[in-house]
Amino acid sequence: MTRPADAPTEPELQRFGRPARWVHGLVGVLMLICLLTAAVLYNSSLQVLIGHRRVVELVHVWCGFALPVPLVLGLASAGYRAELRRLDRFSPADWRWLRSRSRRDGQIPVGKYNAGQKLNGSLSAGAIGVLLMTGVVMLATDLAPLGWRTGATLVHDWAALAVGLLVLGHLSFALRDPVALRSLRTGTVPRRWAEAEHSAWAAEVGRARDGRDA
Repeated sequence: MTRPADAPTEPELQRFGRPARWVHGLVGVLMLICLLTAAVLYNSSLQVLIGHRRVVELVHVWCGFALPVPLVLGLASAGYRAELRRLDRFSPADWRWLRSRSRRDGQIPVGKYNAGQKLNGSLSAGAIGVLLMTGVVMLATDLAPLGWRTGATLVHDWAALAVGLLVLGHLSFALRDPVALRSLRTGTVPRRWAEAEHSAWAAEVGRARDGRDA
């Protein structure tokens, strides 16, 4: 059923600016390409099915080197830097949220990011750094000793597996929350959703709006 033209629409809150959405999207695409190409390079059955191993390897390497680029370019945006500061700060409520089995009942005030999202951001950033450094060592055949390259390969493989599981978990949670998923495209969320899922942030936005209107 269509909404009447004069029916009031639910108020929307601005959640993500354009720089943050672009960085998230580009890093997500590059990470998925790296994981898919890694699966082909690691699994002999997929290698036979896909073929063109050298092309797959080049795509994997260059997408890996490109992974930090959106993160660095995003630092030119003040809004993006503000998002990073939020992600980097754990409050007492965040620790309570992690320990709670009923964390979704709204009893614990949640800021713009819940503790799970903050952990995901930290783990993802750390994993990108580990994968990049170990990848460089693996490619430095003329500079790094064989022992270093062997160790780097082991760390790289296990880190890639951990990142793959992290990405699967992230996608699983995202697909279960279409409002949050939509916000990465539009940048906005309904106020009612914000008050239910991120009550402390919704209150913060309300106070800032009241201050501007005063």
